[in-house]
Amino acid sequence: MQVEAFSELLAKYQDYDMSPAAEPVEKVMARFEQPWTTYFFIEAEGEDVGAVRVVDKKDGSRKRISPLWIMKEYRGKGYAQEAIKAVEAIYGQDNWCLDTILQEEGNLHLYEKMGYIRTGRTEKINDRMDIVFFEKD
Repeated sequence: MQVEAFSELLAKYQDYDMSPAAEPVEKVMARFEQPWTTYFFIEAEGEDVGAVRVVDKKDGSRKRISPLWIMKEYRGKGYAQEAIKAVEAIYGQDNWCLDTILQEEGNLHLYEKMGYIRTGRTEKINDRMDIVFFEKD
């Protein structure tokens, strides 16, 4: 699911070092085993339509959403918003962070709509893509 969901972004930005679509399965499985990581499937219409990973080290550091994805055929239906609301209901609404691709306006709109604020930090990945960082208090 992860590879399929991020494959278009990988093709568009050619970010083979950090794209979830380019991750070896061993790296994904290693995250499943981290005690501070929880994955949630996003279910709708009787299907798994996406997933979200929450990192919560329970040490006072910011909780992190990384990654969150919705399968292409289910995008634009509010499922990502509902997933964010659901994890915030479980983990609390404050002290979060995440990052996304600066050039993906839809992602920026989603996170800003959900109350996440740009930190001012960006990181150039390549000539096509930058990463922008968000926080929510």
